[in-house]
Amino acid sequence: MRITRPALLAAAAALPVMVALTTCSPTLPTPDHAEVAYAPLSASQKFDLYLPDGPGPFPLVINIHRGGFYKGDKGMLSPEILEALRARGIAVATINYRLSPEARFPAAIEDAKASVRFLRANAARYRVDPARFVAFGQSAGGNLAAMIGTTGNTQDFDNPALGNPGVSARVNAVIDWFGPHDFLLMDPQAREQGCTADHGVASSFESQYLGAPIATVPDKAKAANPITYIDAADPPFLLQVGSEDCLVPVGQTKILAAALKKVGVPVEVDLFEGASHGDNSFWSPVFVGDANVERVADFAAAHLRKAR
Repeated sequence: MRITRPALLAAAAALPVMVALTTCSPTLPTPDHAEVAYAPLSASQKFDLYLPDGPGPFPLVINIHRGGFYKGDKGMLSPEILEALRARGIAVATINYRLSPEARFPAAIEDAKASVRFLRANAARYRVDPARFVAFGQSAGGNLAAMIGTTGNTQDFDNPALGNPGVSARVNAVIDWFGPHDFLLMDPQAREQGCTADHGVASSFESQYLGAPIATVPDKAKAANPITYIDAADPPFLLQVGSEDCLVPVGQTKILAAALKKVGVPVEVDLFEGASHGDNSFWSPVFVGDANVERVADFAAAHLRKAR
């Protein structure tokens, strides 16, 4: 595990105004393809596609937004990361998916996998390389990216009603920022970390996602946990988390990393010392700071090159 101690983080923590950059919807450039439907059941099943310069076909990063499975949209991507990827010749698709007020688990992961299948099936039309995909997600999107990673070589959550049955949803690598995974361990881990333990209540994001307080539906909690599906054939993972994350306990990243390592899946873990659930302030970004933007883009590019 790499432990990173950003030089400006302590100074930023003393500032009175704290803004989580990744919770905002940043200003992104105009997509090359906007509001494309990848499945027929819901208006939520749309993506935007951003292409780099050149004729293609381009390797692709599929971005899955945060928001507790309850809110958020496909515009919640760091423009810095988008441009770093495109500068490396990588296309980026940002997806919407059905949120818990519209449809409970497993709708979100079914949608995320359907987007992968659609983009692979229509790769020539959109000038992307169907053999080179990476899934990238933040928070709830990190869970969904990890689920794609660990179920991509199976047909779990491949709902044929969403189109392109039989097309693979496998990806070449996963980037997971502070995703929740084993919902039933979140409260014990929060207490151990000295944080508020409120994931088990009926109003929590996780309970609303599963449709009931998580402790009352352990089978659903297990099914929503990417660790359940891990095997040695899974793609490499990059996991990043802040050491002071109280919204999704740090232990969630650690147990996923341990489970991947146990079966020999390559996994890199970056623990950002002093950071919380995303960036602490505009003045000293960590997750979307220059160094980490390069780190994320380089990880994606390296694994997309290997897939050739």
